[in-house]
Amino acid sequence: MSEERGGFGRGRGGRGRGRGRGRGRGRGQGSREESGWTPVTKLGRLVKEGKIGSLEEIFLFSLPVKEAEIIEYFLKDKLQDEVMKIMPVQKQSSAGQCTRFKAFVALGDNDGHIGLGVKCAAEVATAIRGAITAAKLNVSPVRRGYWGRKGGLPHTVPCKVTGKCGSVRVRLIPAPRGTGLVSSPAGKKLMHMAGIQDCYTSCRGHSRTMGNFIKAIFFALKATYGYLSPELWADTTFTKSPYQEHTDFLAKTA
Repeated sequence: MSEERGGFGRGRGGRGRGRGRGRGRGRGQGSREESGWTPVTKLGRLVKEGKIGSLEEIFLFSLPVKEAEIIEYFLKDKLQDEVMKIMPVQKQSSAGQCTRFKAFVALGDNDGHIGLGVKCAAEVATAIRGAITAAKLNVSPVRRGYWGRKGGLPHTVPCKVTGKCGSVRVRLIPAPRGTGLVSSPAGKKLMHMAGIQDCYTSCRGHSRTMGNFIKAIFFALKATYGYLSPELWADTTFTKSPYQEHTDFLAKTA
């Protein structure tokens, strides 16, 4: 009887300890760099094997990105992140007030990709780390265009776009080359990270709420690919998605 009880206890304890250790190692940034990235999703396996050439291929087929390492793999040293705001939040519990910290982090490559992450944690450093990971998983493409003559590289938003969050409404308006970014400091940072050089902005609502304000700008930048302008009216040639194209590889390495 005692042997059975001992065996049962050891089994449960061993399983619990093993899961806890493994989960901790997976989340740690230092150990991930030492041991290398082991993908856990089909998309991650395709990316690591070089079957997918760029982020645009992922966005083209609207494949969900569940691993931050996929974004790191493509953008590598181009990514720049900035903490936009850290604010304390409280809730009332039976033990009194529970204070945690909420971090807003934006990241981009200054070349048409922008991400925004929000994370709440008991410590500031933990909140920032979580927000950076959330921002990588939330990276979106930003379409750029011209004001007037189509000469040189695209420099502004392709059309007037609007984003909203809470009471804040932000409108991005194309601007002539050389105008610069006509916006608040937070708006300038976000648009610069997205690779936009000239833009007028207009906002209404309680824009002092920094979280809602930067979310509204992020949603407006995401909306640039939501408009079908005349240059996109050409016939679309449909191709197989990466999952269909590399079915044999995924089945073999499953």
